[in-house]
Amino acid sequence: MLSWLQANLGSIVVVLVLLVVVALVIRRLILDKKAGRHICGGSCGSCGGGCGSCPMQGRCHGK
Repeated sequence: MLSWLQANLGSIVVVLVLLVVVALVIRRLILDKKAGRHICGGSCGSCGGGCGSCPMQGRCHGK
């Protein structure tokens, strides 16, 4: 078992780092949603052509 851990230590560390990064991104998304921040920046001008062409139309801004 110890030899397997030593042989795969690099992969284990990389996976753990990636899990931490993903957890931090998810945490930030949840905190932003609770704070009322929007994915596209909160203004229709940042949606690229107005909200009519925005893929988040209807879900981005509260109506």
